[in-house]
Parts: sequence; C-alpha cells; structure tokens
Amino acid sequence: MTHLRTLIFDLDGTLIHSAPDLQAAVNVALAAIDRGPLDLPTIVSFIGNGVEKLVERCLQQTGGTSDDQFRETVALFMQSYTQNMTTLTRPYPGVIPFLETLHGTDVRLGICTNKPTRSAIAICDQLELTRFFDVIAGAEPDQPKKPDPAPLLNCIKALEGTSAHALYIGDSVVDYETAVNANVSFRLFMGGYLNSALPHLPAQNRFDDWLTNGIFEISD
Repeated sequence: MTHLRTLIFDLDGTLIHSAPDLQAAVNVALAAIDRGPLDLPTIVSFIGNGVEKLVERCLQQTGGTSDDQFRETVALFMQSYTQNMTTLTRPYPGVIPFLETLHGTDVRLGICTNKPTRSAIAICDQLELTRFFDVIAGAEPDQPKKPDPAPLLNCIKALEGTSAHALYIGDSVVDYETAVNANVSFRLFMGGYLNSALPHLPAQNRFDDWLTNGIFEISD
C-alpha cells in the first residue's frame, strides 16, 4: 500500500456536471451561423478533448466547416460560455463534502482538465471550489492536451508530488488514457460522461457516488 500524497481530478463530468451550460453555449454559437441546435446527449458525447474539438465535432455534426468558420464558431462559443458558465452547472452531489474531508490533510489536491485554464479557474471560483485546490491546470495554446501525459505530469510536478504517490480521478476514456500514459493510478467516476467501455479497468477502480462508495482509501 503506497501512501497517496497527490490527488488530481478532471473537472467536467468528474467534479461538476457542466454539460447543460456547454450545450447552451454551443447552440448559441450554432444559431449565429445559421445551424440547428444539438441535443444534450450529443454534446455529452463530444466532451473531453477540449473546446476546439467540441466545436469541431458540433460543426461536423451540423454540416461541416471551413477554417474561418471554425475560428468564428470557437469565438462565439467562448463568448457565450464565459458569460454563462454556472447558469446550470453544479458540483456533483457529495463532491464538496468529499473535498472537505481532505482539507487540512497532507494530501495535496489539483485539477487537470482540457478546459481552458482561465475558464477552469473562473468556474471553480464561481462554484466555490477553488479553496480546495493547490493547482488548477487547464489547456493552454500550443500545449498538448490529454490524453498526452504532459498536462498530468506537469500538474503533479507543480504539486511537488511524484507519479508513484499520485492518483488521477476522471470520468472518460481520455482521462483513463492520460493516467495510463503518465503511469499514474486511476479511478473512474461512473456518473460522468463516459462514452466508451473501459474493459481493462478493474471494478474496484470505479465508483458512482462520491458520498457512499468510499471511492478509495488514502492509500493505494
């Protein structure tokens, strides 16, 4: 049993249910370019690889795109989303009590997300989550995104941790592959936005309730 000193979370679909606000911003952007709206399950299936990939998938779903139209739609999406990030978005039940149990322990907490860093920090501020985290690391221009291991490894380094003493918690194939690529232990939150099976992940590494499942001991 290795003592865990560094605990890192994905954000969308793991700590927060943000898909409804993402859907709203997508549909505002699509309407501005005369495209029809997309439903929530479709948006959920597109979440995980960052804003650009989300917009690209939405454009492909509604008729294709050009480079200029892609850039315009990303800008329209970000303008709408920045103004309405927490209209419907909330932490999943049990997240805040769980984080409070770790507050004041020797476990350092971080967030590693493909959401842009500025948006990740802003949404955590608005939902009063920032106080729990030593590092909130999001996507930056010209930097690799998950499932490349670099974002997770850089977050661990910023927390002064090591891969051997770290655990990553996420909700998607992207998060699982990130942990595998970084050689970091992983737990899957089953209540998020998982769109593909993970047959190689043991049942004990999965949980669906932040409050009652115990999730893990602070030893791994």
